[in-house]
Amino acid sequence: MQYLIKFFFVVLPFSLFAQSPKIVQKPITWNQERIQLSLDYLKNRHGLNQSAPTIQPKMVVVHWTANNSVKATFNTFNPVKLPGRPELTKASALNVSSQYVIDRDGTIYQFLPDTIFARHTIGLNYCAIGIENIGSRQNPLTDAQLKANEELIRYLSKMYPIEYVIGHHEYQRFKKTSWWKETDPKYITGKDDPGDKFMQRLRKHLANLKLNPLP
Repeated sequence: MQYLIKFFFVVLPFSLFAQSPKIVQKPITWNQERIQLSLDYLKNRHGLNQSAPTIQPKMVVVHWTANNSVKATFNTFNPVKLPGRPELTKASALNVSSQYVIDRDGTIYQFLPDTIFARHTIGLNYCAIGIENIGSRQNPLTDAQLKANEELIRYLSKMYPIEYVIGHHEYQRFKKTSWWKETDPKYITGKDDPGDKFMQRLRKHLANLKLNPLP
């Protein structure tokens, strides 16, 4: 019950801040098993021994889903344990997830509260909010998604001290910095989402936030 109280406390501000974009709540399963697996991940992968599976957001990582619907993404993230994908299960049985998903029309869905841990980016989960976008290399992200990402990131920047906004394909740029927390130097996966073109456009729209450049 202690963790459930924290879960809903973080959701409440969306109704309290008029300047926030419209966000549809669509929570994935959050139970004691997921809590324990998240704590284990924080300890074993990030070297952080915490009493609660929470993060202090300082970064946003933008992804694409490589599928065609919010429903498919929900069904992928909702199970507590990761089915298959041996390249990931060797590190942890905890399923992948993200805090947000943005549909092709720009609708923003929230799967987890901002400050609850989600497994989406190796080495950086402990400080990063994940934004998944419905799309792929074959289905490039839309103008509506670009606008929604901008609005959501501007909102998050008012709530938290966000220093970086990066594409998933850029995460390895942090390997030689103090931001990187991954206990196994060989645990790396290749990523190309959401691509340089989308991130260049997004950063141009966010220029006045004075975010840090990539290392």
